[in-house]
Amino acid sequence: MLIEIDKLRLSIGRAVILHDVWMSLGEGEIYGLLGPNGAGKSTTIAAALGLLAPEAGTVRILGHDPQREPRALHAKLGVLTEHGGFYDWMTGERYLNFFAKLFGRRLSPSEARDQLVRVDLTPRPGQTIGSYSRGMRQRLGLARALLTEPRLLILDEPTSGLDPRGRRDIHNILLSLAGRGVGILLTTHLLDDVDRLCNRVGIIAEGRTLAEGKVSELLRSDILAQRFRLCLTGEPPQIEIDHVTIVAQDGDWWTIDVAPSCPVEVAWRNLIASGWPIAEIRREGGGLEQFYLALTERRIT
Repeated sequence: MLIEIDKLRLSIGRAVILHDVWMSLGEGEIYGLLGPNGAGKSTTIAAALGLLAPEAGTVRILGHDPQREPRALHAKLGVLTEHGGFYDWMTGERYLNFFAKLFGRRLSPSEARDQLVRVDLTPRPGQTIGSYSRGMRQRLGLARALLTEPRLLILDEPTSGLDPRGRRDIHNILLSLAGRGVGILLTTHLLDDVDRLCNRVGIIAEGRTLAEGKVSELLRSDILAQRFRLCLTGEPPQIEIDHVTIVAQDGDWWTIDVAPSCPVEVAWRNLIASGWPIAEIRREGGGLEQFYLALTERRIT
């Protein structure tokens, strides 16, 4: 495995930021780390990179402890942070050469241009980074992360602020890399990115992993309320039905949630027995967004 994190606990000062975080990532996988602002995503990445020391649990990156063996990771790990550390007075080619020297390499002009072309970045001759758009900067940061042909990429919000075309271009680059066996860990708030890119996801809130696995498997779990629209031929009786919550009404159509613990056939039987004049049933919602919202809105005890 490229990443193995288990029972990770980490404090900054007296504040416990991560209580219990776990995840794993293998070769050729794209893993989406999801969670609300302040959930602990960036702290988890900092621990994976060896920038913060855990107080409990284990972190193994490419088989190594990043706290004890940081040098073993340098040539095999590429990183793109949300705030990329760009130098506005440099050209893209000079910028890549600067970072290549940190790894003991010197890029020829043609090699630097090839690195830019690899991420679909074609600045004007002599154009400095200060005049780059957000999308150009993201591509340059990705080119920097790929300088050592890493086995593992860790990307913090790689498509944040990009227009649809820029997001699609980054998606295609990441899918191509994964197809060649590169493992990719990315954080994002954009669930469309997850739907297109990710083999597996982990969802964290308040410093705890709430769920991890393939999206298709998570959506079959029992924590997600089932939402339906019912067409009624008349008014329903004004009585409460166990495990059923009325969400909204629009003419003859009523939107209800069925509790995840209640099989839908039981809900229909109870509604009909109680006098609900049901003419039609349609499933509504679902998918990753509803799962994510339902999970992160639950009170953590």
